[in-house]
Amino acid sequence: MYKIGELAKLFDIKPDTLRFYEKHGILKPSSRNASGYRVYTALDANRLGFIIRAKKIGFTLTEIADLLSIQIDRDSYSCHEAKDIVDLKLANVEEKIKELQVFQSSLSKLSASCCGGDEPATHCCILEALDSADCDVNEEAK
Repeated sequence: MYKIGELAKLFDIKPDTLRFYEKHGILKPSSRNASGYRVYTALDANRLGFIIRAKKIGFTLTEIADLLSIQIDRDSYSCHEAKDIVDLKLANVEEKIKELQVFQSSLSKLSASCCGGDEPATHCCILEALDSADCDVNEEAK
């Protein structure tokens, strides 16, 4: 049995993080002791480990809740349902990577267009490109 501070220390997180997970319904103490302190079991600690690992991978609280539902009641779900959650997250990450690559290319073009000198920015190529309605540094994004 762990008090909130003990469990938090075990996972090197703050007690507020446990309260946050409790507020969002993905972790709850098994009980409260006579003094009203939250009391967590080894099963709760295992669940917290699952939550922390899923969070580090990049899952949202909603996605973690869905995965936890599957993890808690494995007989009622298929492996396919867990894989669908992961595959959807993977597709979202791949889309974000593509967007970031477009941003990177645009920023590289802007940077390369400028001499970066100490002269006044009166005719700065970066500012002129961003002022222009037909700015071509973002052509890849269209």
